[in-house]
Amino acid sequence: MNRALLIFLWIAAATFLQAQTRYPVIVIETNYGTMKAMLYDDTPRHGDHYLKLIKEGYFNGTLFHRVVKNFVIQGGAQDSRNAPAGIQIGGGRTDMELMPEFRENRFHKKGALAAPREGDNENPQKKSDASQFYIVHGKEYTQGRLDTMEMAVNVPIKNQLIRTHYAPHKEDLARLKESNPQGFNALLDSVLGVVDSLYALAPGKFFLPEGLKEAYSTFGGLHHLDGEYTVFGEVTEGLDVIDKIAALPVDGNSRPQTDAKIIRVYIE
Repeated sequence: MNRALLIFLWIAAATFLQAQTRYPVIVIETNYGTMKAMLYDDTPRHGDHYLKLIKEGYFNGTLFHRVVKNFVIQGGAQDSRNAPAGIQIGGGRTDMELMPEFRENRFHKKGALAAPREGDNENPQKKSDASQFYIVHGKEYTQGRLDTMEMAVNVPIKNQLIRTHYAPHKEDLARLKESNPQGFNALLDSVLGVVDSLYALAPGKFFLPEGLKEAYSTFGGLHHLDGEYTVFGEVTEGLDVIDKIAALPVDGNSRPQTDAKIIRVYIE
């Protein structure tokens, strides 16, 4: 499947999802261009909260204060509004924490709209700091790397089952291999059949969600954030704006040296 077709399918899927959502289209107007985004139906705690803030004009005039190329652009913090150049900004608010809404089908592909949070030591429940947001810039993964992520978890599980169920038959298999190849193959098939059956039921296996491999290898993403931060929406138009902001030179605090301003966020 070529890249142009994948892009078409992505846009078609986004259009379909927009038609299904109970939330309106969100417009994020910046000094580097305009993005449109959708909020997911299956993260209503976050969707309702952010929609309320948007209606209040909460993010208008704030900055993308943390910009890391191939990672995220983060903005919306109240202390970033009219902040003097060079100062560190981006403080969160404990009065706007939300319990997480992790969904397997909502992952950190490029354009994903998500909520930041404090680290696990201070925040073991992984509550979102819903006073700001970030948008994924991400990096492209090869299919091979994504396959390796799955194999790194799943192969040891299967190997352990093989060792456990091969050991009791080891001597018989060794004997049959020399004297009775047909018997050897039959016994080996029986052992591997048991292993396959147990592997199908084994806990702890890891498979990437449907659609993730294609999205991450075509457009990019951040797999290591999946299941750690709540993804509650996605940018459906204006992905190039993310690229422009992510490319800005930044200071030691990852703040753009030239302000990336969120002029306003509103309902279309």
